[in-house]
Amino acid sequence: MELATVMDRLTVDALVTDYAVAVDDGDWEAYRGLFTSDGRADYRSAGGIEGDAHHVAAWLAESLRLFSMRQHLIVNRRVRFDTLDQDTGDTAHVQADYINPMRLADDAPSTAPDFVCGGRYAFALLRTDDGWRLREVVVREKWRRLPDPRPTPVIN
Repeated sequence: MELATVMDRLTVDALVTDYAVAVDDGDWEAYRGLFTSDGRADYRSAGGIEGDAHHVAAWLAESLRLFSMRQHLIVNRRVRFDTLDQDTGDTAHVQADYINPMRLADDAPSTAPDFVCGGRYAFALLRTDDGWRLREVVVREKWRRLPDPRPTPVIN
């Protein structure tokens, strides 16, 4: 494996991590900056929307206010580099699994997650003059666990 490929893999991996941190921290300016100018995101499988990164960032900012804590973990990253216009390595695809524990924003004193979901991301990336950027993010939610509406019995 060539050093340039290793460096690209590290950079692509860091971009996926930056994506997770931007969403979890609610840093929507950073989120928008991770995408190409025509970048898109698709959260429909998780009950969300699909659209350009700016529109989706605004939707995420509003809808994620429901959660006081977010921490999604992106693991099992498979990176594949492709050819664009005869240049090898100008595009990349990452398939990665995620688990996303979140805490509903309520008055409860607990900080433990009460909403957890998991699935798989498909990231499409493009090498630009500014470095690697996300061209597309597709979320494929596979499962979710909602808060248990039954009160927990108290044992004396």
